[in-house]
Amino acid sequence: MATLEIKDLHVSVNTDEGPKEILKGVDLTIKAGETHAIMGPNGSGKSTLSYAIAGHPKYQVTSGTITLDGEDVLAMSVDERARAGLFLAMQYPVEVPGVSMSNFLRTAATAVRGEAPKLRTWVKEVKAAMGELDIDPAFAERSVNEGFSGGEKKRHEILQLALLQPKIAILDETDSGLDVDALRVVSEGVNRFQASGEHGVLLITHYTRILRHITPDFVHVFAAGKIVESGGKELADQLEAEGYVKYAGIQEAATTS
Repeated sequence: MATLEIKDLHVSVNTDEGPKEILKGVDLTIKAGETHAIMGPNGSGKSTLSYAIAGHPKYQVTSGTITLDGEDVLAMSVDERARAGLFLAMQYPVEVPGVSMSNFLRTAATAVRGEAPKLRTWVKEVKAAMGELDIDPAFAERSVNEGFSGGEKKRHEILQLALLQPKIAILDETDSGLDVDALRVVSEGVNRFQASGEHGVLLITHYTRILRHITPDFVHVFAAGKIVESGGKELADQLEAEGYVKYAGIQEAATTS
């Protein structure tokens, strides 16, 4: 069973004034079959955590560890992390002009699976996955995310999730910019992915609306670069009712220190 373990993670970024610490000691363990939601105010470090796990070069891990099934993730390149079973659905998916969705997806699947999928089987697999996400089949020949709406980009992220079947999926504000219908479709895609119990999900969000469709096993509140409270679904309900007011002092103290 897959396990992603983060211990005492500290992460900095370079600014004009020098290195700035964003994550200040994050501890988190995600196991297969578990859905963890991370919530918190703007600037608390939620997205920094996702990029640090994925290996974005802008974010420098200064101390702490990240392991996947006991293997040192920090020693892996970005592509090695993907092949090992880590997946990041980005808050702002990038456009890739000149590369069709179909070619992109098959290349990615080949890298993750270690061999190219048989074409006839692959075409059926992609068509079925696109149908479940209400993606027009014509999109397969369009350049990746070029001219896509926000909702279309997010559906494409979940299409990748369905086809690549990673061990651990990190969904960074996948719900942002989605209308009601797109939110439902995307959430159903995540729930299908989780149905086997063989994967773990880290869901990063500001709002509780996606948690009406995806039920988390654990909810963690992020403030000032670390987890300051953890609980179950009831914690998300509390945040819905009260917001992040009680954590504002923690966030402000860290910002001004």
